[in-house]
Amino acid sequence: MVNSFQDHGGDEGDFRIETDSMGEIRVPIHSHWGAQTERAVQNFPISGQRVNLEIVYALSLIKAYAAETNANLGIVEPDVADMVTQVAFDIADGKYDNDFPIDVFQTGSGTSTNMNVNEVIAHIASERLNKKVKPNDGVNASQSSNDTFPTAIHLATAINIQSRLLPALTHLQGIFEEKASEFVSVVKTGRTHLMDATPVTLGQEFGGYSAQIAYAAERIAAVMPRLCELPLGGTAVGTGLNAPKGFAASVIALLKEKTGLPLSEARNHFEAQGSRDALVETSGVLRTIAVSLYKIANDLRWMSSGPKCGLGEIHLPDLQPGSSIMPGKVNPVVPEAVAQVVAQVIGNDAAVAFGGSAGNFELNVMLPVIGRNILESVALLASVSTALADKCVKGIQADEKKCLTYALSSPSIVTSLNPYLGYETAAKVVKESLATDKDIKTVILEKGLLDEATLAKALDVLEMTKGGII
Repeated sequence: MVNSFQDHGGDEGDFRIETDSMGEIRVPIHSHWGAQTERAVQNFPISGQRVNLEIVYALSLIKAYAAETNANLGIVEPDVADMVTQVAFDIADGKYDNDFPIDVFQTGSGTSTNMNVNEVIAHIASERLNKKVKPNDGVNASQSSNDTFPTAIHLATAINIQSRLLPALTHLQGIFEEKASEFVSVVKTGRTHLMDATPVTLGQEFGGYSAQIAYAAERIAAVMPRLCELPLGGTAVGTGLNAPKGFAASVIALLKEKTGLPLSEARNHFEAQGSRDALVETSGVLRTIAVSLYKIANDLRWMSSGPKCGLGEIHLPDLQPGSSIMPGKVNPVVPEAVAQVVAQVIGNDAAVAFGGSAGNFELNVMLPVIGRNILESVALLASVSTALADKCVKGIQADEKKCLTYALSSPSIVTSLNPYLGYETAAKVVKESLATDKDIKTVILEKGLLDEATLAKALDVLEMTKGGII
């Protein structure tokens, strides 16, 4: 029999023998994982998608601070704890990414990945110390997969929201705000039901987009306190069996200091163990953000449609040829990418919601798929928000002449004449304008309904965007 931290050559060739409670198994000789990891690799050849490295990194941070806490509590030897901490930080820094091969579709508690991290840390720590470090009794002391793996999902999601999504949303909101100021006096026709409506400014529309993104950031920030409640300390079923008093509080305090996140221990470990409601809520907010982006992306596509036979109110930056057969065609590729991200995020949310419903008694057994989908949604929304800001919105130009022409041509500008003519007379003016192809101003003057000075004041389209009666 060979210890797990020693390579085994000879007849085994490129493999070494590892053992666990189920017996012996061959493991690739240069890998740092052990028997339980290898069993999971063989048992789950499903998607080819590994568990998100963000979860592995979060688990490693938990292991590092768990080791430090266990040493302070006299549960793990100080030299072992110190080495476990060092190795865990190295993993969190991305130095051993190839040692985490398990498919995301695995045991529902994430036990396989938790043991993968335990085994890799133990193996490397054993090599460095030249002393056996046990995956369960050393690295996993005071823990269970049932509390550490969901803690890692919460932690990884919160870290990525804080470091990636919120900055991306803030950046996009700022770019929209700049455009709102730039377009403050660009008058265009408003549209409701995709039909002509009373005038607005392009600045007002972009100000609305800016507000949508600002509210998106508010929404995701509002969910963070619940997302940052960690189930660590509940161990197997929420009772905290084998976790010494103060263990979870200490680890969470260290994680809080490391990340700057508002982390806290779960107020109720049975809720925290048996359900994933905070992740479902967070995913729902991500879906809401996606819906906002879809509205904005489609508006940009509509307004930039053309160049000759569409609305053509704005020009998006030309990024790439749009057709393999039509020369000179350029498409709104970034808004289209946004729309596809939205489709994926909404699908991810459906998977998270379904997964969240699988909290049977003291454990949810959909943890890996919940983690995979929510982290993908965070990453996609962050990346596409940045792309939308920098590759699209920042370079938008307004066709002020066309916008003004549309505003003046819209039959709905007659709405401002209601206080002068009344609704019924104004409606007759619109019908005659459409039937005779004459503009509103011409019809009113021909009928002698208003004098030119009053009419000019009443049909000031920029003033119409300010509300009230002219």
